Amino acid sequence: MPDDGSRPARVEDVHELALAMPHVANDYGTDGRPIYQVGGKSFVFFRNPRPDAVDPETGERYQDVIVFWVASEADKQALVQDETTPFFTTAHFNGHLSVLLRECRIGELSRDEVAEIVQDAWLSRASARRASTWLKSSPP
Repeated sequence: MPDDGSRPARVEDVHELALAMPHVANDYGTDGRPIYQVGGKSFVFFRNPRPDAVDPETGERYQDVIVFWVASEADKQALVQDETTPFFTTAHFNGHLSVLLRECRIGELSRDEVAEIVQDAWLSRASARRASTWLKSSPP
């Protein structure tokens, strides 16, 4: 049965894809929320509800925010300014090379798109040696 990367993404895909990257450690933050790290550096984590990420209508804190590191400010802006993607940021993350995604909106992306985001997050935090090794061994 072929893997259908074009299907809508699921939260489980984030976990599976992050763990599939080499040299990944899975830690847990407060409230038991997963943190995926490479070389001691987080590249994807499931964020606790915070006052900077709230529903504009109710003022309730979002309970379902995932943070993905990005390689550059240009990459971040490309994702958050593209109205066709569900990625966003908050003032708290000004100057921080990451984008946010609500779990409830992950299905707006395909599994392949989430795979690219997770892989890019890993590459942005992995050592140059690890990144080079992975890029050489990975299919395009």
